[in-house]
Amino acid sequence: MADLIATDRPTLYTIPAHRAFADALVAGLTRRAGRDPLALARALVVLPNNRAVKAVTEAFVRASGGGLVLPRLVALGDPEMGEAVGAALDPADDIDPPLPGVPPYQRRMILARLVSEERAREGHPVDAAEAVRLAGELARTLDQLLVEEVPPTKLRDIELGPELTEHWRRALATFEIVLQRWPGELARLERIDAATRRSALLDRLAQRWRSAPPAGIVCAAGVTDSAPAVARLLRCIADMPQGMVVFAGLDLALPDEEWDALGPHDPNPVTGLTRRSIETHPQFDAKLMLLRMGIARGEVQTWREGGGHDADAARGRAIANALAPADFTGKWTQIAAEDRRLKGVTAAELATPAEEAQAIALVLREALEVPERTAALVTPDRALARRVAAHLGRWNIGIDDSAGRPLSILPPGTLLLALAEAAAQRFSPLALLALLKHPLVRAGEDRLLWLDGARALDRRLRGPRPAAGLDGIAGHLEERKGTAATWWADVQPLLTPLAGAFDQGPQPLASVLACLRETAQTLCGDNLWSGLAGRAAAEFLADLEAEAPAGPPRIDPRELPQLLRTLLDEVAVRPAPGGHPRLAIYGLIEARLQTADVMVLGGLNEGVWPGRPAPDPWLAPRIRMELGLPGLERRVGTAAHDFAQALGAPRAVVTRARRDAKSPALASRLWLRLQALAGDRFERATALEGWTRALDDPGEHLPADRPAPSPPALLRPKAISVTEVDRLKADPYAFYARRVLGLIPLDPVDADPSAAWRGTAVHDILEQWWKQDNCTVDTLRQRAKAMLDDERTHPMMRALWQPRLLEAIDWIAGAIVAQGEDGRTVASAEGKGKIEIAGVTLSGRYDRIDKLPDGRLAVIDYKTGKPPSPTAVRAGYSLQLGLLGLIAERGGFPDVSGTAGAFEYWSLGKKRDAFGYIESPVDPEGKRDKIPTAEFTAIAAHNFTEVVGEWLTGSAAFTAKLVPEYAPYAEYDQLMRRDEWYGRER
Repeated sequence: MADLIATDRPTLYTIPAHRAFADALVAGLTRRAGRDPLALARALVVLPNNRAVKAVTEAFVRASGGGLVLPRLVALGDPEMGEAVGAALDPADDIDPPLPGVPPYQRRMILARLVSEERAREGHPVDAAEAVRLAGELARTLDQLLVEEVPPTKLRDIELGPELTEHWRRALATFEIVLQRWPGELARLERIDAATRRSALLDRLAQRWRSAPPAGIVCAAGVTDSAPAVARLLRCIADMPQGMVVFAGLDLALPDEEWDALGPHDPNPVTGLTRRSIETHPQFDAKLMLLRMGIARGEVQTWREGGGHDADAARGRAIANALAPADFTGKWTQIAAEDRRLKGVTAAELATPAEEAQAIALVLREALEVPERTAALVTPDRALARRVAAHLGRWNIGIDDSAGRPLSILPPGTLLLALAEAAAQRFSPLALLALLKHPLVRAGEDRLLWLDGARALDRRLRGPRPAAGLDGIAGHLEERKGTAATWWADVQPLLTPLAGAFDQGPQPLASVLACLRETAQTLCGDNLWSGLAGRAAAEFLADLEAEAPAGPPRIDPRELPQLLRTLLDEVAVRPAPGGHPRLAIYGLIEARLQTADVMVLGGLNEGVWPGRPAPDPWLAPRIRMELGLPGLERRVGTAAHDFAQALGAPRAVVTRARRDAKSPALASRLWLRLQALAGDRFERATALEGWTRALDDPGEHLPADRPAPSPPALLRPKAISVTEVDRLKADPYAFYARRVLGLIPLDPVDADPSAAWRGTAVHDILEQWWKQDNCTVDTLRQRAKAMLDDERTHPMMRALWQPRLLEAIDWIAGAIVAQGEDGRTVASAEGKGKIEIAGVTLSGRYDRIDKLPDGRLAVIDYKTGKPPSPTAVRAGYSLQLGLLGLIAERGGFPDVSGTAGAFEYWSLGKKRDAFGYIESPVDPEGKRDKIPTAEFTAIAAHNFTEVVGEWLTGSAAFTAKLVPEYAPYAEYDQLMRRDEWYGRER
């Protein structure tokens, strides 16, 4: 017990970064407790957060070897993790406790209302979703003021120089007004800020312990929060007879000149300027803590005990050198080569995030091959953590990310977002189907029947979207009765209350949330609220709905999806205790004080580790500096400290990917420092990189064979339309897939109006013009405008295509009038017929057939784009007009027959300066390399006979992309595995 004799000096220790903190702490506390079994039970250990409490508890269990009465382990509470002060530091029997803290959502809503009111008063209104986002940033900045004990009134003493832009001036003015109004809101509620309450509790505790110190050992361990109230409490503990403070990774060997350069610095008495502090250094927070405790670094001793999971001291020295301030990295050239070697640290640089995740999974899997070996991944990249967990699943290894996952990506959160998004978009097809197919909707025994209906609806909603709203969906389905219409009649009433709420315009947030909750319950039942994520979603909605009246008085329901996403992203759902006994995944906060035999530090790219400093939308950097708030880059120093601590494991593996999901990535400054220090002694995990690539390497890449199916004669179609002849000749496989296999490509859901859709729309206009108006010229434009004015017509179509369409439609009407004056008349339009030829049935549908003055027929095809070229016609393709003329000549059309004397494409495209022109693939005399008019139908018949004789009545194989230049369509490219053989045929 000699270590605990009272002295005039504070008792302070540090456990170097290369030692396992929790195990070393437990070993030292056990030795200091001596042989008295109750001395340890009477001890009180103050730790930074609940995760640290768990780590130290597990270290006691490892060290006990049997039964053990643990000391009281109490968390100071981590504001970043939403943790409150531990119960032992906030006694329930306090006769005069501080006022309770304001609930988080109540505070958020009130601040959102204040921000909204002030922005509206300034003439720069924001919507409710943006106000809630800004309120969250304002709350974080306010907490920093409270934690750093900076009075808000100090804002009034700041002189705003001319360099401050109008944006920052306006933000500062809003911030100051909100801070003036906020205390009144707290007084009305009889509450205080949680940060204020925490500081008050810590100060009360320090005051109580100064007058009546606890009888047993009191140890504050691993606390990195340098807030003034925390510093005062730690100084109190350090001064107590049996108190001690144990720092994590405080570098006692850092040269004095480097230590002094860190700051914070006092202003120069001559110039009045302040030297810039190096807040990005991992030791900055530790130095700030010592300054606020009023302690010199020389008063801190090294903790003598080790943890058993330690690296050597050389590792610690190398890490400290690697993270030296930039002005002192010149010393690297003077360090001996052996001292620059990071023994036990290997680096793996992979090509992609997927490869990096696989490499990390291999390291963790390898650790399990050694009995009792433990391994952990530490990364701030939650997407990487999820990928690693998924890769481990291939070996049936379950592992949870202790940092949790945001509720917004878990099923209950995505259901709420999908519901709000669908209602905000007035149930547009994509949003509606995403909601109806959500895995929580009708989960259980009714799920299959529900999905059958949803899939039927999916089929009917293919193509451009129907009219908006639930009734628009119903009207679209009513056009053709079927399974989808029947199913939708039962589903629509479930969504009607929410649709009605969203159609009412601005209203209280609480009422919209209540309707959203009730609709979600109707669709999903109690399954929505089950499990960890379900309970988190239920608590989230209950809290938000209860506190919503304190926020902006009215909200446009269309803003609800963004508002919910902002808040759901902030709700972390952490896994239940348990998990794998030897493997773990940690975030940076969760990894503090944790240890393992193998530590993998993943995601070492700039912007990830360290992350990009979050901007403060309220206070300009200069204003923050003058207020004495932490710089925005302070988190970089914290991340560097976490990096140094994690590198202290016996074996450490650092990994990065050379690119992220979008573009090449820059290596982290931490990675580059290790690389620069170690040089060619920066050991690469080449074996690991090789195994990662080999795991999914297929070996030899052999191109697939070009598909050429050859079905028997019985399966070959004996009927073909004129539009399919070109496909059969240029890409027989595509014809085979469509006509033999019966595979018809589906339009996308909510598709943009394509050229094919525009062509269909024009043909519908012209068909109705013939059938109902008998091609009366005056009515054509009216029919075009009626189509454009239909609520089902895409707004972009209406805006961009309307002027072109109307001009082209007017051209058609004018051209018919002009031709009528020469004796040409419209004989028929939109007719169809068929003939038997070469052993098959040839069918076709014409757009229009005119009768020429000499009695012959003119076959016309409307095009919204460019007509086929004469080259394609001469090559034996694009003979559709000739085949239609052949059917007419052989009496295949009931309404019209005769000799074809003209073949024309009427294009609605632009030529020269006008929309609408006529092109013909033939010429009476065969000029300009065109086919003579009189020979066109005979050539078409000959070409058709050859084609069907080869593939339909013959036995030729349906070879894929036989003539690629005339097979531009790609609907069946994936089916034929085109990319695997095209251009690489063996």
